[in-house]
Amino acid sequence: ITQLAWAIRMFLNNRITMSSDDQKEPPTASVQADNTIASDDENNKKQAVLSPLPLEWTKMGGTIDDPSPVDIVRYPWEVMEISPNPEETHLTIVGTAGQKITRMGSNLKDYVSPNLTHLVFRSHLIRTMEGLAGMKNLELLELYDNMIDELQDLDGGEGGLPGAGLKVLDISYNVIRDMTPVSLCPNLTELYIAQNKIKSISGLRHLKNLRKIDLGANRIRVMEEEELSGLENLEELWLGKNKIEKIAGLSKLTKLRRLDVQSNRLTKIENLAAQVDTLEELYLAHNGIDNEGAKRETGLALPFTKLDTLDLSRNRLTDTSPFAHLKSLSELWISGNDIKAFEDVEPIAGLELEGIYLEYNPVDKEFEYRKKLKEMIPSLNQIDANLIGGLAQHGYGSARSSGGNLVERMRQLQDVVIQKAVPETSEEND
Repeated sequence: ITQLAWAIRMFLNNRITMSSDDQKEPPTASVQADNTIASDDENNKKQAVLSPLPLEWTKMGGTIDDPSPVDIVRYPWEVMEISPNPEETHLTIVGTAGQKITRMGSNLKDYVSPNLTHLVFRSHLIRTMEGLAGMKNLELLELYDNMIDELQDLDGGEGGLPGAGLKVLDISYNVIRDMTPVSLCPNLTELYIAQNKIKSISGLRHLKNLRKIDLGANRIRVMEEEELSGLENLEELWLGKNKIEKIAGLSKLTKLRRLDVQSNRLTKIENLAAQVDTLEELYLAHNGIDNEGAKRETGLALPFTKLDTLDLSRNRLTDTSPFAHLKSLSELWISGNDIKAFEDVEPIAGLELEGIYLEYNPVDKEFEYRKKLKEMIPSLNQIDANLIGGLAQHGYGSARSSGGNLVERMRQLQDVVIQKAVPETSEEND
């Protein structure tokens, strides 16, 4: 104790000495190396001026004057050897590794096969669509993940109409604001314009061959009846992550099998009468749909005959009554709602579901949640992300309930196997 008290006293004395030294006038000294002396005329005092911080490390191996990768002119034939051989029908250059294309080149046709049917420039720095004129055999054009802000060169000018022969157009992950020029592609069967800046659906009304459209992750607010009504052969419509407030415009889409309007602003499920005998998958997660909105007469109240998968996760449901009559359902995803007790799950007890997602509802905290759910719906072979069988048959919980401890679960499985093996060994010995 005496030594500790002495150490504390020495520490305090040193602190006092250092404080008094700091208050003294510092001696005048010349500033060496990178410091320079600047005089202040007004106060006639001297103060040190530090040199600028070194910023060479921020240049990443280049200089300040080096051009941006976007400004470098680099054509496809400079990135990869391209053959004009008539037998070559596919050209694919992916920019996730190596150099990136910044210009397609207005004379691209001179470098590629005259019989080119598939052209893919994915993940580059292309800003302008060009060089497509004269590619009359082109069937697939993919410019996914570039910097294109306008659909151009699909008319081809005097060199021909490349858009006329296109069957698949993928222009997703760009910055396009107007999709009207897709009207120049009357034979399209698949159209992908996801993750752009489109505010309204346009250019579709005469594309009767379309079977699949992906307009997800844009800024669309309205499902335009005038644009969608002509798509009589459409089978898949993907409109997730937009700003849509109402399901509409589907009255003529009598072949629609998959509809995705998740992550929008829906409060009701409606206007699906034309799909009562065709709809197989309906994705409406992350909206504001409650029980009343789910029971609309032109929505889930309809007797859908082929509806197999229904996703209403992250909505405002309080029980499962809106689904009680949907006998064709095999997958029901309603996680993240407000279903509190097993009485609220009881309405779907008569369905022959194969999988259900009910986690992140209050009911999943109930004692023996999985066991009771299986007893209520015997046909289930998957509850949440866990297959029924294996450890679940022996009373062990799911990965989430056990904290995801894989080692512990493996030990449990080992114990089960040993227990099963002991009786078999005993019988052999007998």
